[in-house]
Amino acid sequence: MTPLFPGGVAVSGLQVYDWEAEDYCRGGSPHLHTASTEGYVVTAGAGEVHTVSAAGRGIRPLHPGEVVWFSPGTVHRLVNHRELELVVVMQNAGLPEAGDAVLTFPADVLDDPAAYAAAAALPVDRGEDERAAAARARRDLAMSGYLELLADLETRGTAALADLHARATRLVQPKVEHWRRVWQSTVEAETARTRAQLDQLASGAPGLMADAAVERGEPREGPRAFGMCGRLQTWAWPEVADV
Repeated sequence: MTPLFPGGVAVSGLQVYDWEAEDYCRGGSPHLHTASTEGYVVTAGAGEVHTVSAAGRGIRPLHPGEVVWFSPGTVHRLVNHRELELVVVMQNAGLPEAGDAVLTFPADVLDDPAAYAAAAALPVDRGEDERAAAARARRDLAMSGYLELLADLETRGTAALADLHARATRLVQPKVEHWRRVWQSTVEAETARTRAQLDQLASGAPGLMADAAVERGEPREGPRAFGMCGRLQTWAWPEVADV
C-alpha cells in the first residue's frame, strides 16, 4: 500500500503576495474553508494573519518559527510586511483543491453560483502577466467583500459572520457528495488502517510494518502557481483510489 502523507494532509510552500490592497495592506485574498483546518509554519520574512472567527476579529504577527492554525469557517487573510513565506498544512488533502475554500466576494456574487465560479477562476493557458492580473483582480474583489464584512461586523456582530457561513454553505453544498468520496478514500481509509494496525500490534503481529515503504513528493514543474494568498510551490502526491 502506497502511504499517504502523514495524516492525510497536504503541504505547500507559499510566497505571500506583495500587492497593495484597498486598505493599503499588502497581501492575499481573504477566504474561509468550509470543512478543513489550515495551519501555517512561518519560514521567512514578516507579516500578519488577519482573522474573523466566532471570537471576533484578530491579528496575529507572523515571524519565522511561528505556528498558527484555524478551524473551518475562520475568515483569514495574509498580510505581507517583508518577504513573508510559509509552509501551509491543509487538512483533508483533496478537499481544498475541490472547492473547500470560499472567497469573501460581495454578497451578490456569493449568492450567484455562476458569478462566483467566473470570479474565482483564473486563466490556465495564459502568460504570467495575464494570470497575475487575474489573481490580483480576484484578490481585489475578495477584499471588497471582506471590507463589507468588517463593516457589517461593527453593526451586527457575529450575525454578519453567520450570514457569510450560510452563503458559503449554499455554494459548496452541491460538491459535498464528491468530497465525501474523496475523504473516504483518503483520510477515513488512513484512519481505518491505523485502527487495524493497532489491532495487529495488540495481538503481537507486525501488521503493516511488513510493507514498510518510502515515498517522495516530486515538485510540480513550471513556475509557482497563483494561489489565493500568494505564489504556491506544490508537489505531486501518490495517486489515490479513483473516486
